Amino acid sequence: MKNSKFLLFILCYVVLLPSLKCKDFANVSIDAVKKFWDTRPCNIRHSNKPLGSREYFDEVEKRKYFVEPHIPSFAEFEKWNGKRVLEIGCGIGTEATNFVRNGAILTVVELSKESLELAKKRFEVYGLKANFILGNAEDLDNLLSKEEKFDLIWSFGVIHHSPHPEKILEKCKNFLKDDGEIRMMVYSKISYKLFHLMKETGMWDFSLLDDLISSYSEAQTGCPITYSYTIEGAKRLFSDFKILDIRKDHIFSWNIQKYIKYQYEKEDCFKNISDDFFKELESELGWHMLVKAKKN
Repeated sequence: MKNSKFLLFILCYVVLLPSLKCKDFANVSIDAVKKFWDTRPCNIRHSNKPLGSREYFDEVEKRKYFVEPHIPSFAEFEKWNGKRVLEIGCGIGTEATNFVRNGAILTVVELSKESLELAKKRFEVYGLKANFILGNAEDLDNLLSKEEKFDLIWSFGVIHHSPHPEKILEKCKNFLKDDGEIRMMVYSKISYKLFHLMKETGMWDFSLLDDLISSYSEAQTGCPITYSYTIEGAKRLFSDFKILDIRKDHIFSWNIQKYIKYQYEKEDCFKNISDDFFKELESELGWHMLVKAKKN
C-alpha cells in the first residue's frame, strides 16, 4: 500500500509539474556558492589515496567514469584534438585533463579557488598545460579577451549552481565560433533521484521541491543554489541557441553506504533488471540533462 501511494504521487507529480512555478535563486549570493565548493570540491572524496598524488587523481577518474560512463561519450574528448575548448567550472579537473590529453587547447574558468588549485596540481602531476582562470562565469566578458573564440564550450553540472544561468549562456554566445558547439549538463527535475529523496525524507510538498533538490543535489548537503529543469525548461534556457540534441541520462544505482567504503553493490531494486531496461529507465528518469547546441 505504501509503495502504491508513492507511485500515485509520482504520477500526480509528473502530470502537475509543468504548471508548478520553479524557485528563483537570483537573490542568493554567488559568494555562498563559492564557499560551498571551497569547503568540499566536487569529487574530492572519490579516492582515499594521498591528496594530490598521481594515484589519487587516477582513482578519482576511474571511480567517476565507472558510475558516470556517459560523460566520456558525451564529451567525445578525441573530437577536439587541435581545437580550442572553454570549460565553465572544471572542479578538480577530470574532464579538463581528458580534453588536453586528447590534444585540445584548453581554457578553464572556475569559481572555487580550492578546486582550481587541485586542478592545477593535477595538470602538474600529469605534465599537462591549460589556461586556468579563477572567476565567476557570469562575468565571462571580463575574464576573457573579446577576441577569444572557442570551438567547444563545455560545462558539466555547473551553470545550474549559478544565480543566473541564463547570463552565463548569454556571455557564452560571444565566445563561441560561428560553427562552434556548446555541450552542457544541467540537472533534470523529473528524476529517480528526486523521487528517491521525497520517499526518504517524507517531503511531499510540491512548493518545497526546489529546496529539497538544492539541499541534496550534491554529495555534501546544503548547496545554496541548484536549479533543475524539465525538457521544456531546458529548451527555454537554451532558447538563444539551436539545440542539436537534448536527452537524459544517469541514475546512481549503487548502494551509497557501500560505495563510500569502496564497495560496489547495486541497490536491491536495480539488481535484477537488464542493462537495456536500465538504460531506458535512465533516458526517462535520469538526473543529468545533456544538451548539445550551436549558435542560431
